[in-house]
Amino acid sequence: MSFTNLYYKRAVGTSKPCYICHKPTTTVLATINTVDFIYTCDTHLSDPGFASQVGTSSDGVGAGGAKKLGLSPEEIAKVKEEWEERQKKKTEKAKEKEKEKDKAKDGKDSNGADEKEKTLSKEADKKVPGSLTPTTPSTPPTPSHQRYTLHRDIFALRLAEHRRRRQAVQAKELVPRLPGAPATPLPSNPPS
Repeated sequence: MSFTNLYYKRAVGTSKPCYICHKPTTTVLATINTVDFIYTCDTHLSDPGFASQVGTSSDGVGAGGAKKLGLSPEEIAKVKEEWEERQKKKTEKAKEKEKEKDKAKDGKDSNGADEKEKTLSKEADKKVPGSLTPTTPSTPPTPSHQRYTLHRDIFALRLAEHRRRRQAVQAKELVPRLPGAPATPLPSNPPS
């Protein structure tokens, strides 16, 4: 099982030795599903040879990747506007489809008075501020933990360690299925 090189800084209650210097620390770098975690000192987090912080930009727009790609703020703003326009069009299309479905349902009803009552009640529900209407879920809050990427050599060490552990588990599972040594001695052939 491989994992991405994205770790979140977390504080823990029990101190364990640092991965590098073996001093006790309560700071842990862990992947999102805690597949991998590393106890590390705060001093090592500032060392670019160990880890680099992700998403530290002055404009607040996760432009760390954009800077690496050489994108200007104007290009980023243009892409954002295009995306917002597409999202508006999608919501308008969804509303139109809902209206068509409502019309189809209303057309199937045999009583015209029921249709008027339904539309009036729907309009009244929209106008009443205290009525319960389904709301779209808001965007999830951004994680408050600092994000880090490990240096490629350190990350390669972590991957190798996980690979070694996985192979050890597979070997333990395989051992009972292997045939045992023969219980009887092999016949000896006399030299001719």
